[in-house]
Amino acid sequence: MAVSAELRAQVEAWIDDDPDAATRGELEMLLEQASQDDAEAAVFAAELADAFSGLLQFGTAGLRGRMAGGPARMNRAVVIRAAAGLAAYLLEARAGARPSVVIGYDARHNSRTFALDTAAVMTAAGVDAKIMPRALPTPVLAYAVRHLGTDAGVMVTASHNPPQDNGYKVYLGGEVVTDAGQGAQIVPPYDGLIAAKIAAVESVASVPRADDGWETLGEEIHLAYRESVGRLAFPEDATYPRDLRVVYTPLHGVGAETALTTLAGAGYGDVFGVEQQLEPDPDFPTVAFPNPEEPGAIDLAIELARKVGADLVVANDPDADRCAAAVLDPRRADEDSDGWRMLHGDEVGALLGAALAENASRLRIVPSALTFANSIVSSRLLGRIAAKHGFAYASTLTGFKWISRAEGLVFGYEEALGYCVDPGQVRDKDGISAALVLVQLADRLKAEGRTLLDLLDDLAREHGLHLSSQLSGRFSDLSLIPVTMERLRSAPPATLAGSPVVKVEDLSEGLDGLPPTDGLRLLAADSTRVVVRPSGTEPKVKCYLEAVFPVESDASYEAISRARIEAHAHLEIVTSELRELLGL
Repeated sequence: MAVSAELRAQVEAWIDDDPDAATRGELEMLLEQASQDDAEAAVFAAELADAFSGLLQFGTAGLRGRMAGGPARMNRAVVIRAAAGLAAYLLEARAGARPSVVIGYDARHNSRTFALDTAAVMTAAGVDAKIMPRALPTPVLAYAVRHLGTDAGVMVTASHNPPQDNGYKVYLGGEVVTDAGQGAQIVPPYDGLIAAKIAAVESVASVPRADDGWETLGEEIHLAYRESVGRLAFPEDATYPRDLRVVYTPLHGVGAETALTTLAGAGYGDVFGVEQQLEPDPDFPTVAFPNPEEPGAIDLAIELARKVGADLVVANDPDADRCAAAVLDPRRADEDSDGWRMLHGDEVGALLGAALAENASRLRIVPSALTFANSIVSSRLLGRIAAKHGFAYASTLTGFKWISRAEGLVFGYEEALGYCVDPGQVRDKDGISAALVLVQLADRLKAEGRTLLDLLDDLAREHGLHLSSQLSGRFSDLSLIPVTMERLRSAPPATLAGSPVVKVEDLSEGLDGLPPTDGLRLLAADSTRVVVRPSGTEPKVKCYLEAVFPVESDASYEAISRARIEAHAHLEIVTSELRELLGL
């Protein structure tokens, strides 16, 4: 038999306790197939072993995984246990008081079911539960945590993951977290304390679930969020014609209504939605992966931009906490292309940072106690922008749960298309508000006869040309990820594109006052930097590359164009070296 007696007992016990007939049936079928005396039995046994390899743990962005049966998958049994553990933690943290939680969900398969299970568990446990009126973007839920003053928030979403995945983000606020992390996603020690409560849940059958008693919020919460985003409009923008032509796509997610009404409310009506992708669809039929970073994800949007003569393409990921943008770049135009390209996340981060810093200066905001922050894998350019304008700067671990905790935060971003432009309202990345600020900036520049690319050139003249790139390797065998990381640690490269590596730093040792994390940072003599780390949300090893090329303060367009070509070629060499080194 391919299934051990111990594993069989685990599976059978889980089946008996599983409240979902679909996942029960799936596990029963796997167990039967794994018990057959044939060559395929080992494959099914391996799948069972993986599904029962442990309880799904909080990663970079909460619980996240494939929807299927078993403790290491996303399913109703795991969600009910997670909700029970979170409820137990909240009741202990608010001893003597009734804690509160607000619950949101996106349009993925099972998202509403998981949200209702959470509300049922919370209510039965004595937690005041409020559930969002319908499937809405993650930033609306993050806003609700602070706006309503709840002790916790739960968002059921797998963000940009493939359609077979779902996830469970947890925020803490209210009276439970009152420092700079109020309303942010959980970090240690909170995640460990909650995980301990989850592990203490004896069974799903032992968890009480109410049939009713929670509050379903009205549309007022969605309206309040949109009004808060609308207040981000720069005061002088009223003088601009708002004739920017924009193409928008939510990639089959839940962002369209919120994004389009927010832009319209700010005066931007010349917006074309990608019809094939406007309605929520949990199967994401037009994209291989519903992530704007993935090749081909915004092809339909760029096709529409060419057709309507757009100035800018804006894309949200399926839960609308990320924002991507594409522009017409004359440097990329040739006989095979008209030059449309997606801006790198670091480019958008620099543009938003520069815009918000300039606006602070116009409003005579004293920046000394205010902070710009980005993750250690994001560009160093933001630190230089912050220094120029007198802002403090912080480099944090990857993930907005860390960025959002920077003291005095006024702007934070990570290169994976996550931007926080209004941390007073949303202590997380927010693709809707970022889209509005970016559209306003492009509109202002257009009125001056300039583009977002012209502003990027200005930043290069002032701070040097910062060019970043990324290399990712997806692993079907997760055991190979730590092996790959150990191989790099034991034999790091001596050079990067010919420049000697002068510093090798192991992030697992907790450098620069940051908590330990799995990763390695390499710095070459010519300022080329590489950070390698396993993804916290996907089965990948990611390499983050950045080159810095000096540019004269009065450099011409042609000189900067040459510098960009050289920097691209330089990073291509580094990418090739890393691909070979890591066996990707």
